[in-house]
This record gives sequence, structure tokens and C-alpha cells, in this order.
Amino acid sequence: MPSHRAADPALTTVEWRENDTDRTAAWRSENGAPAPRRIVVIHDDIAADKALKLIRSGTGLLWRGDFHNARQLMRALDRRLGKRASRAPQSSDPGEIFRANRRARAERAAILGRILVPLGPDYSISLRRAPDVRDACVHAYGPPASGVDEAPGGETLVSLPEVLGAISAYEWHRGGIEIAALGARIHPAYGVFAPTRDEYIDLVAETPWPDGVDQPVVWDIGTGTGVLAAVLARRGARAVVASDINPRAVECARDNVRRLGLEGRVTVTGGDLWPGGDDDEVGDRSGRADVVVCNPPWIPGRPTSALEQGIYDPDSDVLHRFLHELPEHLTPRGEGWLILSDLAEHLGLRTRDELLARIADAGLTVVGTHETTPRHSRATDSADPLHPARAEERTILWRLAARSPGRP
Repeated sequence: MPSHRAADPALTTVEWRENDTDRTAAWRSENGAPAPRRIVVIHDDIAADKALKLIRSGTGLLWRGDFHNARQLMRALDRRLGKRASRAPQSSDPGEIFRANRRARAERAAILGRILVPLGPDYSISLRRAPDVRDACVHAYGPPASGVDEAPGGETLVSLPEVLGAISAYEWHRGGIEIAALGARIHPAYGVFAPTRDEYIDLVAETPWPDGVDQPVVWDIGTGTGVLAAVLARRGARAVVASDINPRAVECARDNVRRLGLEGRVTVTGGDLWPGGDDDEVGDRSGRADVVVCNPPWIPGRPTSALEQGIYDPDSDVLHRFLHELPEHLTPRGEGWLILSDLAEHLGLRTRDELLARIADAGLTVVGTHETTPRHSRATDSADPLHPARAEERTILWRLAARSPGRP
């Protein structure tokens, strides 16, 4: 588990005045939110409307009251933001509905993120009825700093939503998620996209290997928790190499590989989208694989948190890089398996023709597709502003091969 220290860019210093005394503390935001320009101390008696006005002026609210009341304040602010969003003019354009929804979510995150709670040097919260968050914070942030100079004033200020997110992530990590295709549980980590949508896992588990390939060498690009790498190893791959640029994901995938007893069959690498090396453990002698699997973020857009990096891909950069570089990583009979929701198409953010053109321009041909209907709760939630698009969504596994004289 990585250890975060004052040199960590997530930590800066903030100042405020409390009880006629100048105070300082570390400011932490895993999502890179800037420290508030001004901090005022608030207690249980603050009204939600006053809190909202202070926040809109650029003020951070340092909570010194009852922890449960802080959560109540957050819910009250959330209700006010929800009412405002419901009064906004409604468009019939799916893309504009999506963009308006993203703007509302960004505003909500910015406002609720200005409710601050203090963490002690050991990650404890010295507020009435506060839960014990020490283990959750160690899971999210690494061991606490050991020196007083690394945590000015002995406290670190963190947004209440981030603390609640750390608690939730730790519970997911401890309990794990049952994966039917594995017959086992996967344990996601803080900041790593959890495989709560399982339809894409079933596609990977059921798609046949390329013709003439019985025990393929497989690469899993952007492995996340390592769930697809584990499924591919269990179904008979000779070797699986899983890669991810997110250090948290690399650590998480290695942990899951160890839990599943697959260390000898799955290698997890980090630092780049593609694995490196030139031996059989990584691919054939030319550094290629028989099957290259990638489940990239499926919506063109900018993520606002670490978790959203598994959903939103600015300008589809990850998708485009995967397609452009895939041919040089495939063996002669190899296939790239691109798993992609078509929700972006139904939202008007990308067309099917644009995707097919990208595939063709990369020197690839489509040798087959497999698709399924998403089973997540939003697909049937008629109250969701994006319900019409979600109701049409399909998850598709595109089987791609490098064009050659024998292939169209």
C-alpha cells in the first residue's frame, strides 16, 4: 500500500482563524479539488441556506459539531441543488440532457465538497458520533505521516463526501463483489473502478478464442481490479498479462490475483497502457499477444473523480490509442477484443460510423461482434433524465483483427 506524505500533491496547507487563534492544517483532496480560499468554523446550529450562501462565496465550512448532523447538512444542500436542477429548462436533445446533467453533477460535487471534517494525525475524527475511519483512510491514503512537520497543526482537512467515499470503498474492498463467471469474489480498492456491471464480464467469458488458437497468450489492457485477467486465466489462457497506468489499479489487481491463487498465470504490470518485455511471459518473441482485451471508458468526456476515469475518456483518447496501436501487438492469428457500451451513440456523443472509421483507419477489420443488454439498475429507471438513451444501450464486444491480404 503506497504511503502518502507531505510531498504528495494531494496535500497542501490551509489556514484559518478559530477561537481567536491562527490555525493551519494539511489540505487533502484525492480528486485534485483546490483548497478553499477562506475557511470558517461551523457547528450544528448553521442553517442550510446560510451554509449554501457561504459556500457559493468560495468559503469552506469546517465542521466542529456532531458528525451525523454534518451528514444531515449535506443531504439538505443536496435537496436544494436537486430542486434547482429540476426547475432548469428541459431539452429534447439527448446530448444536451447529458451535458446539463454533467454540469449539475459537477456543481453538486463542488458545493458538497466544501463541507470539511478534520482528520487527526492517526486519521481519527474527533467529532461527536463520528465513526472510526482509521482503517478506511489507511486503505485510501496509505499509512499516516510519522512526523509532525508533515501534518501542520496535527490535522488534515478533508471534504465530508471524500471521507464517506473512503468508508464506502473500504466496505466494498473488505466484502468484495461476487463474480459469477469466476465463482469467486473480486475485491476493489479505493480509486479503482469496481466491476458492479457484470454483463461485459460474461461477454469475455463466453467469446470463443480466435480460430486456430487453443491456449492463447492474452493481454488485458486497463485491467482495473484484474477481474477480466482472472476470468481469462480461468478459462484456459496459457498466460495473461494485465496492465494499467493507475498505480492503485496495479496494486489492486495484484492483490486479487494473489487472492485467487493465479500468480503463476497472471502477471500485472504498470506504467503504460501496453505491457513491455519480449519473452513468453509477456507475449511471443516479437512482443505480441493472441488476444488483446480492452474495456476502455465508454463515454467521451472529462472525469471529475478517480472513479469516473473508468467511465469518461476525454476526446476518446484511450479508445483511439488502443485502436491505433493494436495491430502492432497482435500475432498473425490474433484478435483484439474491444468491449464498449454504445451509450455514447445514443447520447449523440459518438456515431457508429465514426467508430467504424477509426477501426478501419487503424488497419483493423471487424471479424465478429457479441453483444448483450446491460443489467444495471439505471437501465430500467424511468426517473433518470437519460433513461431513453439507457433503455437502448447495448454492450458490445468487437472482435478486431489486423488487415492482411487474406482478410477484407
